[in-house]
Amino acid sequence: MEREDQRRLATDCFNRAWTLMDKQDRTCDDDDEMLHCAHASAYHWYQVGTAANRARSEWQRARVYAVLGRTEPALHHAHRCLEIVEASPAEMEEFDLPAAYEALARAYAVAGNLDESRRYVELGREATAEIEDEDDRKHMEADFATIGA
Repeated sequence: MEREDQRRLATDCFNRAWTLMDKQDRTCDDDDEMLHCAHASAYHWYQVGTAANRARSEWQRARVYAVLGRTEPALHHAHRCLEIVEASPAEMEEFDLPAAYEALARAYAVAGNLDESRRYVELGREATAEIEDEDDRKHMEADFATIGA
């Protein structure tokens, strides 16, 4: 498969998973599609993407699993997200580190570990305050506001 085809598929699958995450009245079939889209996106980014693409794929899978209430895979992908971000800081955007903290905070909240969730919320809010781009900063602040820790 050509690189551009894989990039397009990765993007399309990522966006479809996001659309399904935002859907208010998801069905069981929607949940399955959301999960498959997140994994398909990650597969294609792992073939042709950067470290940032891989980190964001891990973030999305963590978020999908958190939305589905599946603790273990949510924590696994959130930790992988942070590992990738920390291993390649020069390749990341300002929002990637706060996003990794958000994934961990959300996954720990789903797991019922509110102390760890609050710890990552605090780390994430501190990192978010450093984001220069106002839209990115507001988006991250809004994400942290939805975590019930």
